[in-house]
Amino acid sequence: MIRVVLPHHLRTLAHVDGEVELEVEAPVTQRSILDAIEARYPMLRGTIRDHVTQLRRPMVRFFACGEDLSHESPDTPLPDAITNGSEAFVIIGAIAGG
Repeated sequence: MIRVVLPHHLRTLAHVDGEVELEVEAPVTQRSILDAIEARYPMLRGTIRDHVTQLRRPMVRFFACGEDLSHESPDTPLPDAITNGSEAFVIIGAIAGG
């Protein structure tokens, strides 16, 4: 079971509280997690990654085991701690402003 932490505004949109738990086939990657999220919560399609290019939205960041994986390949296998559910895959909406 993969644990995912969504930012507050996406939890509200998906009508969920707290962490999301998903079954994801191996290998567990950013792409496979996002595919599973969008399949389970279709209202989130296009909010985390672009509809057409499937690239991460500019103001969204991905973290696993305390490391920013936002610029890693979406097909790179994630750490074992994510795969076995001991750590959560964290999606953060970045904040910008001046």
